Amino acid sequence: MENKNKITFSRRNFIRTSALASGGLLIGFNFFNSCKEAAVPPVDVSKLNFNDFNAFIKIADNGYVTIFSPNPEIGQGVKTSMPMLIAEELDVPWEHVSVEQGALDTENFQRQVAGGSQSIRFGWDALRQTGATAKQMLVNAAAAKWGVDASSCTASDGIIKNSNGDQLSYGDVVNEAATLEVPEDVTLKLPKDYKIIGKDAINVDIDDIITGKPLFGLDYKTDGMLYASVLRPPAFGQILESYDASEAKALSGVIDVIVIGEKARNYLNQEKFDPSAHWSVRLSESDKVVVIGKTTWDVIKGKKAIKAIWKNKSLTESTELHDKKLNDLLNGKEFDTRRSDGNVKKAFANADKVIERVYESPFLPHNCMEPMNFYADVKNEKVHLVGPIQTPEAAAKVVASLLNRNIEDVHVDMTRMGGGFGRRLYGDFVYEAAEISDKIKQPVKLVSTREDDMALGVYRPAIKYKIAAAIKDNKISGYHLKEAAINSNMYGLIPHFFPAGAIENYQVDTANYQSNITTGAWRAPYTNFLAFAEQSFIDELADELNIDPVQLRLDLLKEVKDGEDPNIQYSAKRMSDTIKLAAEKGNWRKTSDNVFQGFAAYYSHNTHVAEVVDITMKNGQPSIDKVTVAVDCGIVVNPTGAKNQIEGGVIDGIGHAMYGDFSFENGQPQDVNFNTYRLIRMKETPIVETHFVKNELSPTGLGEPGLPPAGGALANAIKAATGEVLTKQPFITSLKNLQTDLKV
Repeated sequence: MENKNKITFSRRNFIRTSALASGGLLIGFNFFNSCKEAAVPPVDVSKLNFNDFNAFIKIADNGYVTIFSPNPEIGQGVKTSMPMLIAEELDVPWEHVSVEQGALDTENFQRQVAGGSQSIRFGWDALRQTGATAKQMLVNAAAAKWGVDASSCTASDGIIKNSNGDQLSYGDVVNEAATLEVPEDVTLKLPKDYKIIGKDAINVDIDDIITGKPLFGLDYKTDGMLYASVLRPPAFGQILESYDASEAKALSGVIDVIVIGEKARNYLNQEKFDPSAHWSVRLSESDKVVVIGKTTWDVIKGKKAIKAIWKNKSLTESTELHDKKLNDLLNGKEFDTRRSDGNVKKAFANADKVIERVYESPFLPHNCMEPMNFYADVKNEKVHLVGPIQTPEAAAKVVASLLNRNIEDVHVDMTRMGGGFGRRLYGDFVYEAAEISDKIKQPVKLVSTREDDMALGVYRPAIKYKIAAAIKDNKISGYHLKEAAINSNMYGLIPHFFPAGAIENYQVDTANYQSNITTGAWRAPYTNFLAFAEQSFIDELADELNIDPVQLRLDLLKEVKDGEDPNIQYSAKRMSDTIKLAAEKGNWRKTSDNVFQGFAAYYSHNTHVAEVVDITMKNGQPSIDKVTVAVDCGIVVNPTGAKNQIEGGVIDGIGHAMYGDFSFENGQPQDVNFNTYRLIRMKETPIVETHFVKNELSPTGLGEPGLPPAGGALANAIKAATGEVLTKQPFITSLKNLQTDLKV
């Protein structure tokens, strides 16, 4: 990748970006009132007189800056890190900055999405340019006032100085700056000059989080707001036949009982609709009974009192059926070939030995700590939506279409989310809230229970991989991966993950079974299970070839020439450096005899990650003691936040690989709350030690890349300790059998 230390933007490029910053030239805004050198953040920001800078920034008369963070915050830290980019180039002290969540604004912001670990990557240049351009215009105004060349002036901490020792605050020249043309060129800082980027910054919401201030969707309330709880089909493949709401309506606090679903069906029957919203609208298309009431307790209690009769519209599926269908696909001949290098058939025909494994994983729910919820107030002149959503623009577009309104009439405010993990990419709960409010003509808050979330969600698909390798002259001569998945292929979109490009004869084939059960993105889509399968398989190949697992990965990467294949996104050099750092910091193969280690490395969401897992065996079960992680994500914007993301991803990956299981019987999930659905517990979490590869490359994402290697590294550590090859998640099932075999 190109190292962009110093970036100069032409005016043409800036005008494109300024459209997302202000809808026009920045000179059309009142930048600052004042920014004094000795400015101190006030205790009560609400009492200050703020002036708009642009869509991103407003500044008070004492220099206190408020920066709007445009992207949804799901715990990945962008509400802290994105404003850091603006503040860096604006050159104001971080301690003088307050941050607010921006609303959906398609004219002034770009890509207001929380997904794919892409927020910082896409905002890196544009957000820094926003701050740098404003600073340069203020410098130009000061220079004109002094009658000197702007190149002889500097700006730092909100103060502009010239070579004669004169100084002006930003506020002293804001009016003049507003009359100037936008600079032709803007030069961004070199990394060596950063004051904010690369320094630890505390989560801007942390005080409100730990003191219980209203931040999340569930916290949002308005005067006169009603509550709604939705009774959905108990099983996939069922539809509503009839219902009796007499007992529910007789309950105190229940105001009304209605049915929704018609608008979603009309949307799906349109000739044109947003394909990205298809799955989530499909969740809303069946008739559902809605209880309207004064409190959440009223509507949840009312929902339980409804007597509904459901009938089967289509096949109600079971885990047993899914298992058979996936096995039939793997053993069949109907595949789509996603990548084919060399001659795999010939390589296997000439092999001295063939190694083959089948890897399996179940459906998984998202388990967000905050259940799905959303507020809607549908009026004739405007539709106001508020709540936790990862895709606010897509949700607004679908709501506009559902209600036959102009998109300009739909306003979306985003709250902080109590977890997303991909579930809140799908706006079914937004559409339902809007349809309910439209029908009852009052503001309403739709609130789901934990059981609602887990019983009718958008799950990670169940999937199986059959991976085979041909061995010739003690080298890997061929590699063939076959995938069978429920609904959507996990491998289908980007069939170029490592070891693609490293093996001459390489092929990937995919097949899928179309199910009633709704599936979609789950943290680290495509790679969250694929990484486990491939990294476990590579360890087996290392054993067969009698090569150290780390060395085998490095040897394979030597076969990859960066930039030679445009479809290969990972960098062999960066991956090799990351692997070496993890092995060094994790003391690979240098631990005591009772510590067993496993290794895995993977590239996903533009970031290279390698992990070493240390375990010890206690009472026949693995104690996961430590995970050492090396990460190449380019420049680290906020080290504290970056480490939090890696640690959370590792623990999430280990927890679901060990315990995550989810089955269906007659179309109905068998686990609908945490009393039966097993999650990792605090006492089971390892110490996670994170190390970053130091470079000055543009930053990439961190919300997801730490998760994919975790399962593979853990499985390889367990294999080192027990000799047991784990091919099926969750591992706990196999480990119970292992414990019995060991007679512990």
